[in-house]
Amino acid sequence: MSECKLDHNHEDVKSKYESIAAFLPEDLKPLFIQFFEKEHSQDLLNEVFHLLKKYDLATKEEQATRNNRLYLVLKNV
Repeated sequence: MSECKLDHNHEDVKSKYESIAAFLPEDLKPLFIQFFEKEHSQDLLNEVFHLLKKYDLATKEEQATRNNRLYLVLKNV
């Protein structure tokens, strides 16, 4: 994934999630619900946004890598 200089706010991340939720594993969805109930650092918001960005276009291997990272991030917030 490329490095982005833009900061993404809570609504950007939520909108990105909603646009690709159908492509995510079902067991990630409750973690996102919990994630969106809290405030998070700018770094964390940016990271989650970029893990979601173009998720639907990623290869299965890339999706698996992103899923692993999402599990780590979402379970530890």
